[in-house]
Amino acid sequence: MQFRETASFTVLAITLALGATPAFAQDSAAPPVQGDDIIVTGTRVTGLRAADSPAPIQLLSAADLSRTGQPDLIQALAQNLPSVQAQAFGSDLQAHNLQMKLRGLSPNHTLILLNGKRRHGTANVSVAGGPYGGSAAPDISFILPDSIDHIEVLQDGAAAQYGTDAIAGVINIIQKKADHGGIIDVTGGRYYDQGGKTYAFSGNIGFAPIENAYVNITAEKKHKGFSFRGDINPQVYGNNANATKYLTLYPGIKNLPYYPYTNRILGDPEVDQTSVMVNAGYDFGGFEFYTFGSYGHKNARAYENVRTPDVVVSKAGVPLYPNGFQPLEAISETDYAVTGGFRGSIGDTTFDIASTYGDDFVGVYVQNSANAALYKDTGFTPTEFHNGDFKASQWTSTLDLTHAFDIGLADPLNVAGGLEYRRETYGIVSGDPASYYGSGAQSFFGYSPNDAGQHSRTNFSQYLDISVKPVEAWLIDGAVRHEHYSDFGDTTVFKLTSRYDITKAIAIRGTVSTGFRAPTLAEGFYSGINVGPNSVSGVLPANSAGAKALGFGGLKPEKSTNFSAGFVFTPSPHVNVTLDAYWIEIRDRILISSTFYGFNGKYCPQGYAGSNKANCVVYNADAFNTYNQQAVYNAVATALGGTIPSYVLTDVNGERNIDGTVSVQTFVNGAKMRTRGIDFVASYDMDSGFGKVNWTLSANYNDNKVKNIAALPASLYVNKANPALSALINNYSIIELENSTPKFRATLGAFWEYGRFSLNFRESYYSKVYALESTPGNSPLKGADLEVPVNAAFITDLEGSVKITEALRLSVGANNLFNHYPTQRSFENIRSAQLAAGSRGYSSNLYPTISPYGINGGYYYGRISLKF
Repeated sequence: MQFRETASFTVLAITLALGATPAFAQDSAAPPVQGDDIIVTGTRVTGLRAADSPAPIQLLSAADLSRTGQPDLIQALAQNLPSVQAQAFGSDLQAHNLQMKLRGLSPNHTLILLNGKRRHGTANVSVAGGPYGGSAAPDISFILPDSIDHIEVLQDGAAAQYGTDAIAGVINIIQKKADHGGIIDVTGGRYYDQGGKTYAFSGNIGFAPIENAYVNITAEKKHKGFSFRGDINPQVYGNNANATKYLTLYPGIKNLPYYPYTNRILGDPEVDQTSVMVNAGYDFGGFEFYTFGSYGHKNARAYENVRTPDVVVSKAGVPLYPNGFQPLEAISETDYAVTGGFRGSIGDTTFDIASTYGDDFVGVYVQNSANAALYKDTGFTPTEFHNGDFKASQWTSTLDLTHAFDIGLADPLNVAGGLEYRRETYGIVSGDPASYYGSGAQSFFGYSPNDAGQHSRTNFSQYLDISVKPVEAWLIDGAVRHEHYSDFGDTTVFKLTSRYDITKAIAIRGTVSTGFRAPTLAEGFYSGINVGPNSVSGVLPANSAGAKALGFGGLKPEKSTNFSAGFVFTPSPHVNVTLDAYWIEIRDRILISSTFYGFNGKYCPQGYAGSNKANCVVYNADAFNTYNQQAVYNAVATALGGTIPSYVLTDVNGERNIDGTVSVQTFVNGAKMRTRGIDFVASYDMDSGFGKVNWTLSANYNDNKVKNIAALPASLYVNKANPALSALINNYSIIELENSTPKFRATLGAFWEYGRFSLNFRESYYSKVYALESTPGNSPLKGADLEVPVNAAFITDLEGSVKITEALRLSVGANNLFNHYPTQRSFENIRSAQLAAGSRGYSSNLYPTISPYGINGGYYYGRISLKF
């Protein structure tokens, strides 16, 4: 059946492609961008070649991006650049907006530019722990690969040149300017084993409406289906007590879709996305008006944890869903941006004045769900909910000037300066009242009016950049930047870069710089307090009165210091080798905090005499004070409007609710971190006698270290017996920050082309990564922490192409050709205990989601490309 579906899709794709009138255009299988290409990232000097860059920069051509199979820009970057890692899986809302990290740092530490202009961030902030926590970086799924001419990746701190976010580096995406021809791409694929069926229709066209003008338009429609990488759900299957109970009471559970694999949370969401991008300009007498923009809409749905029939029942105990239910978390996202500008030169002075507005709107929904409290109280509940909206915008206006002064040195003194004004907004809109009534919508509590708000800030910055060559072989570049933020004041950073060409074949280079990152508005103002049947929990806004009462008092900007040193070796036009070492220190790193408790029912006070006292943990003053902090209780009560629901605190008998908890997290300046490593890149163009082969070998060694954790505010209790239990950042997050990025990653690539045929081969090596997890109490380790690894692995990608005509190319390929999966969690110490207990968690923890190459195994695809 799968073969017939794939064959039918391929025939359809060929028919659509042949329906166009072909005419020859540049071949998409052109060799990668070489060192002779002019770069615009990391320098203010006009006409600088990549091979002469004083800072490490890697270039990816449109052909490189097209040979990655899945029509996804993050995957294309991660497969080609060892220093980039794509997020494999996101919980809750992050499932719909996976991010990437450069050099193991936060996605917020990489500045994304489109045609040299700052790209706006997403409104969908991650509230997870670890390196992706707090990320609100641009959603680059709305940037279409077919619109891209090439990408310049600056792997160096560049805050002094570009401002906040550029601590790890800069990714500058350069769009096509072609005024004729185009391409139609039809791609289809799926995972080897199950799900992920993907198709994409993409087209690019360029034309000249008038002389000396160009308009380049790209559009794409793509779909990606659900995948599932979980296991059976022993809560309702097998011989354990849980399954026996549920199957006896509710035999209809067997009719729930996919039984016994009913818990579908571990896997990809379903995504439907439509996007359009435009790049246009008009040149007249050395001056140019230009504009570019994008518009995209995404609908996505992700499975959440399955619910049993007894979760939503009437007052009489009758289930709303007799078979149980599988709730879905959904978003409807609209993202757009537009830039207008004017540039040119007057004498030896160049200017570029531009303004960019970007906006991201995310509507949050829950489907196939219910509100248990509302149903029990009223006999009615919706099954679909609008949980609220996130909104974010960014308006940036810039003026950039350069002037070359001839002062009698090897090259003119290049002076660049500029101004930037930026206004940012972030807001949360509350959802339907039914989504946050009582215990809220199942699987995702709605955003209440207590969470809602609209926030903004402005930034004004100035920079000066001077580049000089005292002698022909020596380049010195220095930059200084001053920024003023309306919410936290002023900062000044600098950068000094130098390169010396010892010979025509050998050069050395190095950089020292300081940097900063202003906390995003989302990190400062995200609010999500959830009320459950036995709990109140969530995220307290860092800039709220409640956080201030706990002693946090708002976020400070992160500060960084960057050092790098390396050499360039170019023995011939066909060989290029670079090796660069780096050292980055980040102070006041912004992270999501540990969970702090204002009430934890099982930690009963001394002398508690309730009838349920046998269920209390044996009294210990240290533990009681850790899990029953009045300051935390008060802060959560304030966030809820003054009171905690009584049923969280007391049970039906009016006694202490042993299962009740009141807890909270917030974003904090939590750690000082050090990142150090080495980037290696080598390329060799070889004539094999049977066509040309472009060889590349790139590698990255990266080591992240948490040097210290910030102290707790005085109002919070420090556990005396084990301070780690009350630390500002817990040990699980620390281990993930340090060990979820491969220490060593390498990629060997070869692109061979002979006549009408081409073959692209890529072999990637990922060293071991690991996380720390708590084992079940009924396991042999009895709740102790356990290292959960993803062992080292080689991943092979292969693509073959054939030209049917000069215009038409057919390609087939596979990512992860040998269908390699990450290391499974320990059955002996984790999963066997969950299976015996009939725990739903058994079904969703088969693979660690920190896997650097994903959790879905192999993916195969076919693509038809028609040039015209």
